[in-house]
Amino acid sequence: MNKQINRVFVALAVAAILPGCASIVSQSSWPVAIQSNPDQAKFTITNEKGTVVHSGTTPETVKLSSGAGYFDGETYKITFSHEGREDVTATLNSSINGWYFGNFLFGGLIGLLIVDPATGAMWKLPEKVQQELMLNKASKLDGNQDTFSVISIDEIPKQHRGQLIRLN
Repeated sequence: MNKQINRVFVALAVAAILPGCASIVSQSSWPVAIQSNPDQAKFTITNEKGTVVHSGTTPETVKLSSGAGYFDGETYKITFSHEGREDVTATLNSSINGWYFGNFLFGGLIGLLIVDPATGAMWKLPEKVQQELMLNKASKLDGNQDTFSVISIDEIPKQHRGQLIRLN
């Protein structure tokens, strides 16, 4: 009788972990911080089907689904726009979630081949997207010697600040 109780307990424990390791331990929607330099850029996120899933202003954290279908990770396009800056589109790709491989030890074939691929839990998304927005060509000096522009140092991308010349 004691062996039967142990077998039932073991069977219930195994059934509890069969749904899929990544589905249990991880998630299928991820918070992604959307950032830009300068801040306050408008952005639109579209999924791989071309559907707009979110619009907002940087900085903002958005929760995005990592799966696009059975065994298909989602790919997002994020279009940034800011007054006086060039519009930029960045790509956000999903990648394999490390917890998916836990199915080899705990989730079994059901988690490996059915649950995690179907729920999207086998995929993960990066924690953040950081985008530099360059000055719009119309905002730059157009070669006319009569034109003078003053901008904040915060509006100059960090990689170009080393080229600045200090005036006394």
